Amino acid sequence: MPETKSMTLDEIYNLAFSKLMEAGADKHNASILSNILRNAERDGSHSHGLFRLPAYLTGLKSGKIKGSARASITEVTPSFIRVDGGHGLAPTAHNVAIPALVDATKQTGVAIAAIHRCFHMAALWPEVEAIAENGLAAIACTNYMPAVAPAGASKAFFGTNPIAFAWPRPDKTPIVYDMATAAMALGDVQVAARDGKKVPLGTGLDNQGKPTTEPSAIVKGGVLLPFGGYKGSGLSMMVELLTAGLTGETFSDETKARDNADGGPPIGGQFLLAMSPEIIAIDDWQTHCDSFFERISGLPGQGVRLPGERRHKNRLSSAPRRINIDLLEKIASF
Repeated sequence: MPETKSMTLDEIYNLAFSKLMEAGADKHNASILSNILRNAERDGSHSHGLFRLPAYLTGLKSGKIKGSARASITEVTPSFIRVDGGHGLAPTAHNVAIPALVDATKQTGVAIAAIHRCFHMAALWPEVEAIAENGLAAIACTNYMPAVAPAGASKAFFGTNPIAFAWPRPDKTPIVYDMATAAMALGDVQVAARDGKKVPLGTGLDNQGKPTTEPSAIVKGGVLLPFGGYKGSGLSMMVELLTAGLTGETFSDETKARDNADGGPPIGGQFLLAMSPEIIAIDDWQTHCDSFFERISGLPGQGVRLPGERRHKNRLSSAPRRINIDLLEKIASF
């Protein structure tokens, strides 16, 4: 097992905040991103916690990411919001986009936000969960740089292209899931490689185009595969079209061509959709859906866990978290 160190949630936040400030972020940007990284560790999403910090620091230090960015909003129609991330990190754009999207959705029933010129490398669930906490259903997706070979190919073309969904449950924690359309999120493969663990067959190919369970062979010259073959490949293409074709931002292969290859996240776009059950549904949507969730949870078997339950359970604990020592040494080197 890799060596770890115990850190409180405040220590995790303070470490991220201080390093981001040193790298060129202002207090506004550093506080928003540090909160995202701390919350990922709190909820057990280790591949999107401090593990992401070195890439953010790299992007800030190279000047690619604007550490003082302030996102701006344009209301194109009552149900469509355009958000210019201003070459900043995506969570800072969400800080202004989500309240505006929530307001628009509560007025129109359905609203869309297209985010441009932002660097998205965090988990995708925080934004949809924030929307669901306002009584709305939400879908979000974003693309990246090529890491996944479409079904039938052996060369990377799609990003890992995650999709997140959240459903509101007033007085209860929302249903929230966040999934890569790749067989495994790239961050999880990188963590497995770091920790000397295997990955399931079907996760990716090595540099010879052969299936492998060695995560390092996938990360170094290999390629990820879509989950479920052509099904995951089709969903990945959908994400490309929503986040690039629909918004006018770059497709994953185009993103790589214009990136400075500093190791930080690439600039790109994001698609957000919010829907109001209160406006759209007939009768008592909340009671109807609660009954549905109860029936699922009561099915025979090993026990059905509703999406997001593990994260919400993890966040109830304020105990220190275990952080990889090698990662902390890497962060300290910046």
